[in-house]
Amino acid sequence: MITLPPDLRSGKHKLSSMYSVEKLTELYEQNFPAEIFTGEPQGLYDPVKHIMSMGGKRIRPLLCLMSADMFGKNPLDALHPAFGVEVFHNFTLVHDDIMDNADIRRGQPAVHALYGLNKGILSGDVMFAYAYKHVSMVPPAILADVFGVFNKTAIEIFEGQQSDMDFETRNDVQESEYLKMIEFKTSVLLGCALKMGAIIGGASEADRDAAYRFGINLGLSFQIKDDFLDTFGEAAKVGKRIGGDILNNKKTYLYIKTFEMAAAGDKEVLTAMLGEKDEEKKIATVKGIMESSGAKKNTEEKIEVLYREALRNLDEISVPEEQKKPLRELAERINNRDY
Repeated sequence: MITLPPDLRSGKHKLSSMYSVEKLTELYEQNFPAEIFTGEPQGLYDPVKHIMSMGGKRIRPLLCLMSADMFGKNPLDALHPAFGVEVFHNFTLVHDDIMDNADIRRGQPAVHALYGLNKGILSGDVMFAYAYKHVSMVPPAILADVFGVFNKTAIEIFEGQQSDMDFETRNDVQESEYLKMIEFKTSVLLGCALKMGAIIGGASEADRDAAYRFGINLGLSFQIKDDFLDTFGEAAKVGKRIGGDILNNKKTYLYIKTFEMAAAGDKEVLTAMLGEKDEEKKIATVKGIMESSGAKKNTEEKIEVLYREALRNLDEISVPEEQKKPLRELAERINNRDY
């Protein structure tokens, strides 16, 4: 049963009353607390409850709700697809942590570290099914459009994850390859959330596409910022060990630019560090070259360029500026975050 805030109980929704990030977050959390994952066997659902109770930024469901709201649709109509997107996102995190052998997620034990590898795999699988269940809870007239976007996105995310793993054993990854990989692994789900919300909101094809492009560029900026914070953030804020990408030989934008911009001698050091077993030495050495080469500054500039492009995409959407304001504010929060 969906919990209605007072201003939505009447069933009326006015374009003049766009909902804030805080309001939509409250609406989402009221209706989809982690505790909804109960049932038997408990060994299947406890790991799901664990990952879903960690919180997180809730960016993807918010984008879906805000997109529907922007186009004048009652955000209640997008609640189930928004939840489906968030469950799908968390499913990918469960399996990513297994593949990356990462034991910490959001400052807490990863699912597989707490419950074991087999339960980690199976709980991820059931989350995948729940994601589709909730995404399908839209009117029949738009189901094919919504599923078309979601299915395409799911396939691209899996392709992006494989590329990410392939890159770990390569030292010749190009910037264009990396950007395509993170577009698939991260950006497309943000674009999907926005486009599904736009479909639910009855937006034109042009506006659906503009909303999707906004999500793509915001997602690219978001992921490069995430990679940046993995290396130059604070562990207490980021919720995981700083330098994990360096230890896993991840070919992030930051690393690629470092290898591109570093002096010849430093490139030899970077190559040698791929096999370095002393973790602290590896992190410190690579971070030092990232700074001295200018790659750190270059990466910060790239994040800002992509963020500005996302705002231009938002400008292209043909609704009054007031209706875009909540999305613009959320994009600013994402860009300015330090976690």
